[in-house]
Amino acid sequence: MGYKKSARLVLGNWKMFGSFFENARLLKGLQSIDYSLYCEMGICIPFPYLYQAVLSLQGSNCSWGAQDISMYSSGAYTGEVSGIMLKEFGCKWVIVGHSERRMLHGETDLDVLRKMEAAINNDITPVVCIGETLEQYKSGISFKIIEKQVRSILQLKHSSLSKIVISYEPIWAIGSGIAANPDYAQNIHYMIRKMLSDDGVFNVKILYGGSVKPNNAFDFFAMPDIDGALVGGASLVLEDFLAISSIKF
Repeated sequence: MGYKKSARLVLGNWKMFGSFFENARLLKGLQSIDYSLYCEMGICIPFPYLYQAVLSLQGSNCSWGAQDISMYSSGAYTGEVSGIMLKEFGCKWVIVGHSERRMLHGETDLDVLRKMEAAINNDITPVVCIGETLEQYKSGISFKIIEKQVRSILQLKHSSLSKIVISYEPIWAIGSGIAANPDYAQNIHYMIRKMLSDDGVFNVKILYGGSVKPNNAFDFFAMPDIDGALVGGASLVLEDFLAISSIKF
């Protein structure tokens, strides 16, 4: 399909966790680690701690990003944070369309598309999350759900599609401690990859997310179409996050 697997990408999603004191230890542990031979690393943290990340990680091998972005550049949108603001903090990444945003805040595929555009317009890489619920998984319609979500992503301008990262996160695995079977995840990733390549888009990184731990990350990374991981809870434990990031073949 014209795809050549490149260096892995491992991103941490801190969600709504952290404090200045707790963050300081995590950030200090990421300051001088050199994983250039293994993977690219980054963390997506709560808005109030972006400046703490800037001060701690500037000049390091770990990049940083946010967990959401407004589809608007400015205006009377209380509580929203624009791409222009995130760019000022040096954000490289922003998570878009996470299942918690879709389910708890009612974000639609169209909302996600507009947020992707907002990120790209500010030279920030959107990490676009897709995935099926437990009910959909048990009903055997996972591939149908993922296909619909990918087709929505493909509405993005063709020139912009190469500037995104996709993260497949089965909703039933997030925070449950039960990860998807690596072979099952690989089949989903292959389908996503094929849909992209059929549209003439190659070399988009596709991550797996959903209870990624040091004891299962190797099995996911060994799959041909899994390019890395979006790590939730384990990214808050320095030793676990470093163990996942430092896996080599």
